[in-house]
Amino acid sequence: MNTRILKLLEENARLTNAEIATALGIDEQEVAGSIAEMEADGIIRAYKGVINRERIDDSSVSAIIELKVVPKAGFGFDEVARSIAGYEEVESVSLMSGACDLRVVVTGKTFHEVSSFVANELAFIDGVTSTSTQFIMKRYKEFGTTLFTSDERDAISL
Repeated sequence: MNTRILKLLEENARLTNAEIATALGIDEQEVAGSIAEMEADGIIRAYKGVINRERIDDSSVSAIIELKVVPKAGFGFDEVARSIAGYEEVESVSLMSGACDLRVVVTGKTFHEVSSFVANELAFIDGVTSTSTQFIMKRYKEFGTTLFTSDERDAISL
């Protein structure tokens, strides 16, 4: 049941307990109890909206930074990842397979601010051996939600 509740919340975090209960054919109190338990256990970490930043006055800049890292004995990549996650500029940190070890998404006010953060902070973290930065030019889909209307989609595909 928890998996079904989580799926509904991922699709729409604004659903009420009553709406979830109706969708799943269970009691509203059972839904409330399950959600409270998952929040307490750290399964549900936050409720967030997906925002189309191009539709608001937001001139922020985001970049994906791929890091190569020497893991620390006894800690692996976790210690470096925790250190990186502590920066306010960092939106996400993920351990990857393939060409890089860690993938970091960073947001700042300007290209220069993000570049400076990478050069002056990330590159000097103990264990980081190289960085590769790609700036995000436009977002089309975030967390399973498309950020353009069907009219925009037609214009994009031309």
